Amino acid sequence: MPNMKVVDMAGKAVGEITLSDTVFGAEINEAVLHTAVRAYLLNQRQGTQSTLTRTEVSGGGKKPWKQKGTGRARQGSTRSPQWVHGGVALGPKPRSYRVSLNKKVKRTALFSALSSKVAGGEMVVIDKIATEEYKTKNMVAMLTAVGAAKKALIVLPEVDAKVIKSCANIAGVKTALYNEINVYDILNCDTFIVAKAAIEKIEEVYA
Repeated sequence: MPNMKVVDMAGKAVGEITLSDTVFGAEINEAVLHTAVRAYLLNQRQGTQSTLTRTEVSGGGKKPWKQKGTGRARQGSTRSPQWVHGGVALGPKPRSYRVSLNKKVKRTALFSALSSKVAGGEMVVIDKIATEEYKTKNMVAMLTAVGAAKKALIVLPEVDAKVIKSCANIAGVKTALYNEINVYDILNCDTFIVAKAAIEKIEEVYA
């Protein structure tokens, strides 16, 4: 079982925590991680793009010139795709990009993502993440103290409006509850910061 030191918000070591092998010591499956990230990004798409075909572009009802005798190629409408201001041939139309994954794949991907952060030394465990007032500089000081990189994901055990609001203005920093974390956000961050209580809840829910 992997062991990690626990620090306070000032970056000082205050203890150790033993992590679950199932959740934080799993074999990293890159193929499943790729599948999960691709599914997440596809599911973010609205799929509302829509181009106008020749029947939907305004105008073009009249034949531009007679069929024969002009020496020019025959044309039936000024809204054919080859015309400037014509319709689009085979353009995108609204569609669903939805991709679903089964539970086993989701769990494997999540465990692989969490384990990759532990293995890469990109995970920081803090005994308690809290602030007494709505102050961005308090959270900036914490991030600096624990040596967080530019992109950080802070995982909380419960909703803490002061922490969430205080982090909202910091570029590259995202907050999430223990039951809202996803593979993309975990892999996308450079530093994965977790409250000790959140780790216990993650292990309770997923282990």
